Amino acid sequence: MTLSRRALLIATGGLPVLGWSKRAKATASTVRPRHVLCLLGGEGGLARLKDAATHAIEQIAAGFSIDTTYSQDKPDPNMSRSFGVCWDRVAPNAWSGADEADVAGHKSVLYVLGPPMSADNAVMCSAGALFLVDAVIKAGATAAKGESAGVAHGLARWAALAHDAAAALQSDDNIALRRTCRLAFAKRPLAGRSHMETVGFHLVGLPEVYVAKAYGSEREVVAVMDEVGDQLAQRGLDAVLRDRKARLSEETSYPSDDFKFNPYGIVTIDRS
Repeated sequence: MTLSRRALLIATGGLPVLGWSKRAKATASTVRPRHVLCLLGGEGGLARLKDAATHAIEQIAAGFSIDTTYSQDKPDPNMSRSFGVCWDRVAPNAWSGADEADVAGHKSVLYVLGPPMSADNAVMCSAGALFLVDAVIKAGATAAKGESAGVAHGLARWAALAHDAAAALQSDDNIALRRTCRLAFAKRPLAGRSHMETVGFHLVGLPEVYVAKAYGSEREVVAVMDEVGDQLAQRGLDAVLRDRKARLSEETSYPSDDFKFNPYGIVTIDRS
């Protein structure tokens, strides 16, 4: 079973009862994003995954916790389909046939929940999430994905991202760290009616970026998304809106009880 914010809120008795259309603006500023990580293992592997995640939480991912409701020491028949729609299709060789086979052959599932994040601490929390994924993979996890935006990478790609994040921390390069965490946990491009969309920029404290399909090919649109993501981090929202002739919107197809909901809004870029 794929864990969702709705399922988590139902399990904890915290699911709001008001309709989305009536509460969107009221709740947007109060919703705090969080990570949900899904890690797969082998036969009887849950205890090993939990031990590795617990150690990582103590050392490098403060505030994270093991989910005991949906973690299981048996395979989940939905995982191949779930990973199939989540694989990153932007980075070259983001996953391999061996990664797909490991997903299909998994025998255990661990979910780890991150703490609610603010825009101020989102990057460091996301770095902790990335280092936790790397640590559990080194301890024997065979696959991993970020549920909060629905993105999965192969094991080699996860390792490369963790290496880049560690290098950014060592050099005190906050822009590079935010970029690496964005690449690790955000999904793009997703097709909307007239724009290509990102999901997951809230996990590094940024609004989503929607780019008009008329801008060019998917590769060209992704390049704009990534460039704007860097500019938002480097120069701020107001400068991007002004220089790109973009607009900030609170309209979204995700309800506020969905992990994909972005409380920082959406920067929409139309072809001028």
